[in-house]
Amino acid sequence: MCGIAGFMGAFDPALLERMSQGITHRGPDDADSLWLPEKRLGLAHRRLSIIDLSPLGKQPMWDITHTVVIVFNGEIYNYRELRECLIADGYAFRSQTDTEVLLNLYMRDGVAMLDCLNGIFAFAIWDTRHDTLFLARDGVGVKPFYYAETPQGFVFASELKALLHTTSVNRTLDPAAIHYHLTYLWCPAPHTMLKGVKKLPPGHAMLVQDGSIQKQWRFYDLPYDQAIAPLSLPEAVQQVQAHVQQAVERQMVADVPVGAFLSGGLDSSAVVAFARQFTGTRKLQCFTIGFQDDVLRREGMAEDLPYARRVADVLDVELHTIYVGSDMIQQLEKMIYHLDEPQADSAPLNALFISQLARQHGIKVLLSGAGGDDIFTGYRRHYALLQERYWAWMPLLARQGLRQATHLIPTSVPWGRRLTKAFQYADYPSDERLVSYFYWIDPHIQQNLYTTDIRRHLADLSPATPLLAALTCLPENAPDLNRMLYCEAKFFLADHNLNYTDKMSMATGVEVRVPLLDPDLIALAARLPIAFKQRGAVGKWIFKKAMEPYLPQEVIYRPKTGFGAPLRSWLRHELRPMAEALLSETTLKRRGLFDPKAVQRLIERDRQGRLDGAYTIFALMCIELWAQIFVDQAVPPTYEAVQ
Repeated sequence: MCGIAGFMGAFDPALLERMSQGITHRGPDDADSLWLPEKRLGLAHRRLSIIDLSPLGKQPMWDITHTVVIVFNGEIYNYRELRECLIADGYAFRSQTDTEVLLNLYMRDGVAMLDCLNGIFAFAIWDTRHDTLFLARDGVGVKPFYYAETPQGFVFASELKALLHTTSVNRTLDPAAIHYHLTYLWCPAPHTMLKGVKKLPPGHAMLVQDGSIQKQWRFYDLPYDQAIAPLSLPEAVQQVQAHVQQAVERQMVADVPVGAFLSGGLDSSAVVAFARQFTGTRKLQCFTIGFQDDVLRREGMAEDLPYARRVADVLDVELHTIYVGSDMIQQLEKMIYHLDEPQADSAPLNALFISQLARQHGIKVLLSGAGGDDIFTGYRRHYALLQERYWAWMPLLARQGLRQATHLIPTSVPWGRRLTKAFQYADYPSDERLVSYFYWIDPHIQQNLYTTDIRRHLADLSPATPLLAALTCLPENAPDLNRMLYCEAKFFLADHNLNYTDKMSMATGVEVRVPLLDPDLIALAARLPIAFKQRGAVGKWIFKKAMEPYLPQEVIYRPKTGFGAPLRSWLRHELRPMAEALLSETTLKRRGLFDPKAVQRLIERDRQGRLDGAYTIFALMCIELWAQIFVDQAVPPTYEAVQ
């Protein structure tokens, strides 16, 4: 787990050092770079030593024949098996690293190597035989990868902030990305907030030659085009158990101790239940967060800590807890800086503090339960989607009536917000209605927030466009729930959950792995019968059945709670001064994105309980804060790595 950066083109070689310094937090153990002036190629690497801690693991790394060189961020979990095959085929190794396995695999298979990999990765390989740069990102997007084509050439890095160390990158704000951030609280790849910077989508690769992209292609897609497997309940339970156990075992590979997040929810608890089997005589070190007041309950959120303690006792693992309060919002600016994107969610702060605690205890690798809700179901929208069978058959006029009735429902209480969400877009066509479950704001209210100029830019853009386009890749007869899960993993998971998990953990020099996103487990989950995933109001039903022999019932069947913080309360109290500053008439007019009067109306309606606008207000704040960090300054300020 590291940080990578590089370029091909007419760049100052000193750019390598500047880019590397911009992502020091990603690799505090070592750093090096390679400059090939005759090829106008530069590669830089920051190292977090996890496998083969010796100097032989240093990057950029050449193969033994000095034909190809790589910078690599991530882990290849099946590298030992691949290494044995490569040795049998006559390839030699100097190190015990998975990095060298990638080099030799490329020498043997070329770009087809991607089909062999089980892991999380973003890498760049320079091939001296063809003068090409081969770049790729893992199938579900665990590892980030940003790039830009500029007048000087091609530049890439693990984090957007590193690219801004060259003035050749176009920093014009992208209205489409702003639109997506307000709609979803995240932005679907390949868009970023800057027109000049793109995200390589998950499961994609590209070839660069002479400083420009020659080819880009998708090598992996989520397997929701497969037929449902005719599994009995006992068969499905056994396969889920076996696949989760196998995935955890694969991801325990490391030459340093491995710890785990433990929220007390099903997903992290399941990962811990299996991980403890592979730690030998050492107790598994687990980490969680606790809140110092009862504000969570006032927002209808359950506290995780009692459940985490219960799981730790049952599984006999060591649980370390960091306690936080409203003072955690003081880290908001640092959060936005490390995210590279204005994601309007307080959950990244939890990940930041837990990762910091792990690092303080000498743990450089954490297992996470991320992904369980995205492959097995678990979010309220999954239940709501299946409930459509009770009303989606109604004539359009009746469904329009359902939508109009949502204006009468109070949004100041959790049940009101959920009911409003269920029928707010009842009159939309089926796929558009499916996508609307991801919306955080009514599109009509959203349009009114923009200035006239921004509305003009967005006149022909529907926020649903990226997700609707993705759904065309699936067969028309794919079940609605699987269509939603496809969007879930392809966008929400990659562009939101995985982005903040990686960025927040790497801000502290900690690697996070996600066993529940093992490709074999994803393939199994995609083919499970729909009734095994969501049964009535019970999400992850088959996963829960599979974990009954391992975890307490009260943990498995506890109410769903979010990995977040009391944002609505904070906006009315602790965050109010910051909100007033970031969303003042003067600030908004200077930025030129949002209409100050419309924003003020939104804030007033939220405070009066006439609509639930908390996350939209927070999104507006995060966009302005992001612009102050990444646009207003020649180079983003350097925040010290969290210690």
